[in-house]
Amino acid sequence: MGVEVSGDDVLADEVMDRDVTITAPAVGKVPAEALPTLVAAKPSDAPLCGSVLVLIQFDVSEEIRLDRVSQILGARTVDASFKHLAPGYVRYQRPPVEEALDPLVLESGERLQGDIKYFDYGVVSVIFELPFSGDWDKLVQLSSKWVWDTNFESLATRIVKQKLERVAPALVKPYTKEWLKEDYFIFHLREIAGSPSAADVLTSHGAFISQVVRGEAQPLSDGERQEILQSRISYYPHDLAVIGWNAAFIYDTAAGAETAIQLLQYANSQLLEFRHYDDLMTTELEKVYDFLDRGGRGLWSRWRTAGAASKLHTVLLDVGELTERADNAIKFLSDMFSARLYKLAALKVGVPDYKDLVQEKLRTAEELYRFMVDEFNQSRAFVLELLVVIILIIELIYFFRGKPI
Repeated sequence: MGVEVSGDDVLADEVMDRDVTITAPAVGKVPAEALPTLVAAKPSDAPLCGSVLVLIQFDVSEEIRLDRVSQILGARTVDASFKHLAPGYVRYQRPPVEEALDPLVLESGERLQGDIKYFDYGVVSVIFELPFSGDWDKLVQLSSKWVWDTNFESLATRIVKQKLERVAPALVKPYTKEWLKEDYFIFHLREIAGSPSAADVLTSHGAFISQVVRGEAQPLSDGERQEILQSRISYYPHDLAVIGWNAAFIYDTAAGAETAIQLLQYANSQLLEFRHYDDLMTTELEKVYDFLDRGGRGLWSRWRTAGAASKLHTVLLDVGELTERADNAIKFLSDMFSARLYKLAALKVGVPDYKDLVQEKLRTAEELYRFMVDEFNQSRAFVLELLVVIILIIELIYFFRGKPI
């Protein structure tokens, strides 16, 4: 995150009884009921202090030219942040461009901060940050309400549409249909009363953490809790990240948490891209199957398979190039902790599953392409043989008639 939130900006412990209005210069007025319930002032003795990050991403185009975005918005590029010192070649291949959003201000004075990032492979990512203070019960209640709430999505959609109107010249092949999107929640605690170690936090509050990651208000079974807490990782004794498919719990300093936040953002953007490629390949394969079902096995239909095969091969090359770009957007050549953290995050949000689906459909498409080319070659060979036979018959006719051709 490129935005710091002061300790005075906090979420309330009780739901506000009166209606409030949130204003933002970029998006106009947003009714309070359009957002999940925000709560008021922090008790001075709150055992937990941190923030809730709401990550919402959209797949908006095939590519975004980041240099043009920087020129248009005057925004800055942001490279990967790492928990410990790492060589300069551990970085994004093409660092995303980041822009701070105008604060959304409540009538009561609290501010919702955020920023927006543009990735070169066509993903736009919005993060809202809301300060939190309270106890474990409050954190569980917050997660169970927000993890399943879609109200932030409509606000983020409005912001992204307005931003893309400005950066339209930087979009390559923008998508006109409804955008694919992903949301993710990060519950980041910077302070826990007594400054316990990660092991102590897991021992004493593991049940709460598992509920937060799952977004469940009710206690979970021992088996489910153990399953969730297996997806944990620490670098120092006093930091902890527990990664789930739709939410994560982080206990770390603001600077230390940057690694996990950026990698979770990157993993979710990859998931979004592979979902898009999966949909694209499904559509293209259906077109090929329809073509073959409509008579692609006939002689003259086989002759037309050349065009269909050529189009399919173009799609194969495009998807292969785009998936490689998304897959290799960031490198961890000498940072094994970040590599393990990314691998865990990607596994939990489902990147390998969708990547395998895309690869399987690419293999199927490649087999179909070879089949269609073989069909075309057989048809062409038959036609050529037929022409040779016709020419031979004509020659024989003229020969027996005694007339030279």
